[in-house]
Formats: sequence, structure tokens, C-alpha cells
Amino acid sequence: MRLPHPLYSLYERRLAGSLDREQMPRHVGVILDGNRRWAKSFGETADTGHRKGADKITEFLGWAEELGIEVVTLWMLSTDNLARPKDELANLLDIIEDAVSDLAGSRRWRLRVMGRLDLLPERLAGTLRAAVRETADVVGLHVNVAVGYGGRHEIADAVRSYLKAAQADGTTLAELAESLDVEDIAAHLYTKGQPDPELVIRTSGELRVGGFLMWQSAHSELSFVEAFWPDFRRVDFLRALRDFSRRERRLGR
Repeated sequence: MRLPHPLYSLYERRLAGSLDREQMPRHVGVILDGNRRWAKSFGETADTGHRKGADKITEFLGWAEELGIEVVTLWMLSTDNLARPKDELANLLDIIEDAVSDLAGSRRWRLRVMGRLDLLPERLAGTLRAAVRETADVVGLHVNVAVGYGGRHEIADAVRSYLKAAQADGTTLAELAESLDVEDIAAHLYTKGQPDPELVIRTSGELRVGGFLMWQSAHSELSFVEAFWPDFRRVDFLRALRDFSRRERRLGR
């Protein structure tokens, strides 16, 4: 429901004031969905939607920063998205490159890249690597940029990394089979060293996570928001956080 502007502002302030800052998630994952459908609803091109969605990112990170969130993971491009029509994909990759460059250039957040960079054009992969280097000393909100990301690919990469490390230590295959445990895989995920996401948000009304952070989201609370990503508002974020704080997180216990 869209409230008249004065009422919306009042509602937003009250909602923000009602949040218990001690109950905020440390890590929030976001599936940025609905750019193309947003554009279509206005008779615009997919590129217009993608650029509008990219513009929303800095605003969203500012909200997360204000609320004391420690880590945000943004799923910007899946491995499945790489099969989109050639022209649309080329433009989308350019938009992502510009968006990541802008994030790095702001020096506000520390960036980490998640995904199969070997599947991306070398120029984009180089830009992503450079963004990580350029923000390595930034203190504050950590932002994981998931580009060319798929949850199954991540788990496969983690297993591969673990096996290579074990081989380098001289561990035999039999010893690996005997000792392998979940902690071994977790230590080689893209998010190693970070808390798992307590809250995962998907915009556009789709009721699925599509392989996003498959391993890490085992105990995540899920929030599905009707708004397309370009229309995602601070009040939508606050509602998701309010609902999160009200849930009893038993974590299987």
C-alpha cells in the first residue's frame, strides 16, 4: 500500500524507532530481482531497468550502514543469467561494471567478490578484482558482490579448494574421506570468515531463493517483498527487519 507522502514519512520514522538495534541481523543477503519487469511496466527497455536497479544499491547500503548491519551480500548476476540474449547480457555486464566501480570509488565500503570470474569477460573480472584491492583497507560495512554466482558452483569451488589444500598438506584420499566434515567446506566458501546471513530478502514477489547462498542460508530467515528492486524502499527494508526481530530463531534446537 502506497501511503500519502506525509503519512509515509511519519510511518517510516515510527517503524525505524520501533526496531530493537540489539536484534538486528549481522549479515543480510539480498536477491536484486525485478529490474526487467519494472522497466516493462513503464514501457522501457531492460537496460533502463538494470540501470535503475544499479542506482538503488548505494541507497540501500546507506540504510544498512545506518542500522549497524555488518555484512551485506548483493546477488547482482547469477550463472543462469549468463544465458540471457547476447545484447542484453553485454549491456547488463557494463552496468554491473560501472556499479562496482562506483562502489569502490566511494571508499565507503569494503568489497568482496563472489562468483565464477572465469565465466565473465576479462575486463569485468579485472574490474571486480581491482575493486577488492582498492577497498581492502576500508573499515566498516562489508559488501559481498555476487556476480556470475551460483550456489552449487560455490559449493563445488569450496570442495575443490579444500581438496587442493589437503593435497598440498600430503593428506591421502582415504584420510580425507574419513575426516571431511561441514566445517572443512565452510572454511573454503566465498564468505569464509564472515557470519552466515541471518536474513535473506528477495524482491519482486518471487517465492524462492534460486540457489542463493545455499550453504550459508540453512538457518536464514526469508523475506519475500512484492516490490521490484528499483522500487524497493527504506520502509520495505524496515518491515523486513521488524519481522525478522519478531521471529523466534530456534536454529533447529
